[in-house]
Amino acid sequence: MRIGTLGAGMMTEALAGQWSRAGHEVLVGGRSPDKAAVLAKRIGAGAGTLAEAAEFGDAVLLAVRHEGLADTLEQAGAAGGALGGKTVIDCGNAVDVSDFSLVTWEGKSLAEQAQHFTPGSHVVKAFNLCHAKVWQMTPPVFDGRPLAVPFAGDDKGKETARLLIADLGCDPLDAGDLRQARHLEAMAGHGDRDHPATVRRLRPLLGLRIRQSWADRPALHVQVSLPAVTDGTATRQWAWKPCWCTSTRAA
Repeated sequence: MRIGTLGAGMMTEALAGQWSRAGHEVLVGGRSPDKAAVLAKRIGAGAGTLAEAAEFGDAVLLAVRHEGLADTLEQAGAAGGALGGKTVIDCGNAVDVSDFSLVTWEGKSLAEQAQHFTPGSHVVKAFNLCHAKVWQMTPPVFDGRPLAVPFAGDDKGKETARLLIADLGCDPLDAGDLRQARHLEAMAGHGDRDHPATVRRLRPLLGLRIRQSWADRPALHVQVSLPAVTDGTATRQWAWKPCWCTSTRAA
């Protein structure tokens, strides 16, 4: 698969680096050509402008801070349809770094804002619940279990996202349509008082059983039970999967 990136930071290095090693063709696009070129060399990818990355990719990773979202997509040519028909994976979180509170776009998610700026594209929310260091693990496994990665978007976009999640050695966890990105972003932007309620919202959202525990760092360790259904049988078994929700708060 050809993958372009809009952004040349830590998340791009972690995710695009893994995809490059998995055999995908990657072109790193950034507002700073020099920064994009340095990162591309480090992960074995090509480098170019934001517009070139948007044109190059069958799928496009959107990895920018919310303050730069509109400008990045404008430079990528999104308004003119440069991302039309493509899967755009948004891995960002809109938070106010002064108090780590969630920032919404007219009550909607960052991913929904990205969809607004990219007519005709298939935006998927994914990879926003973990720090870049988690995505650099090969593979991300906790207590012997693969990391479960929630993702939300339309069906066409989710087909691509599912493959790219699996390429990291993770378990894809379908959270529904793009409206559910609001819940995923709320999980990532939790404050100490609010996260239990935020986590409980996933029960009706995913129709799954959830329990929580704490790790040895400021991250919420949510274990999500997934149905393991064997074809040809009516038996439904459950296994706990780790799903990390890592705070942006400094340790």
